[in-house]
Amino acid sequence: MKLNIILSGKTELLYPITCTRKIFGCQVGTSTLGSELGKRLSKALKLKPDGKSDGKVLSVLEDFWPSEEIVEEICASKKDVIVYYGDKKEIVMWVSRSSDVPEEGEWIAADSKSLLIRAPWHLLTINEDIIGSIKKTVVHGEVRDGVTVDGEIIVGKGTVILPGVYIEGNVVFGENCKIGPNCYFRGNTLIGNKCHVGQAVEIKNSILMDRVSVGHLSYIGDSIIGAGTNLGAGTITANLRHDGKNQRSMLKDELVDTGRRKLGVITGDDVHTGIHTSIYPGRKIWPDMSTKPGEIVSKDMKL
Repeated sequence: MKLNIILSGKTELLYPITCTRKIFGCQVGTSTLGSELGKRLSKALKLKPDGKSDGKVLSVLEDFWPSEEIVEEICASKKDVIVYYGDKKEIVMWVSRSSDVPEEGEWIAADSKSLLIRAPWHLLTINEDIIGSIKKTVVHGEVRDGVTVDGEIIVGKGTVILPGVYIEGNVVFGENCKIGPNCYFRGNTLIGNKCHVGQAVEIKNSILMDRVSVGHLSYIGDSIIGAGTNLGAGTITANLRHDGKNQRSMLKDELVDTGRRKLGVITGDDVHTGIHTSIYPGRKIWPDMSTKPGEIVSKDMKL
């Protein structure tokens, strides 16, 4: 079976993450969204036992994340398949003899574990799905004595985890990172390549893309931090409303319910925060923006 990716034209909905990359280039899980989608669909894409193609094409929207159960259902079907999302029956994936949507076939509703990626915080949901399912620790780097791990971790080559680090939950560390001493990770968290997370930093259920530095005394919760970002000492992200309601965030100039009770900040690439920056929940910071020492970010920051 061949794979056909359909561009959705909805990239701007994932700003500021997709200001500098395509949707498939967003980091989640152990690599990128494109790579992780390929892994998830690999079972459906495998050749027949005789090594020959079955002649079918699996077409999928670039911003649709199928559950493992939906992939299993596609594999089990003998017919052409049309997968739709939501009550409006938006077609998101199909299997046929060509790249066109089949005129007839088995209609399958996307389940609640599948996701149409139409907001940047949806990447957190996918990250939770992938990293939360890790069953085995793999260490290619160095984990020093005095590190506590209560969960499963993946540690890339050249990465060093220093004494006093406490890890609670599943965490993926990329290559050539310096982690610690004395920092705390929890939830399903991705730390990209060449990152630095230092003294007295807590990171919870977040994505740090490549070359992010969070050196001292900071809290990053339920957040996505773009590549090349430096967070000054004492940068704090709020992620919970006082009334406990779902977080709201601006999406195409409209304040929307994110569906998440906890949501921190979402930054583009190469953001720099001054020391003691405080960030309201659900705020977004566009690439190359900076804050002053002690600044309070109460609204999205755009160029």
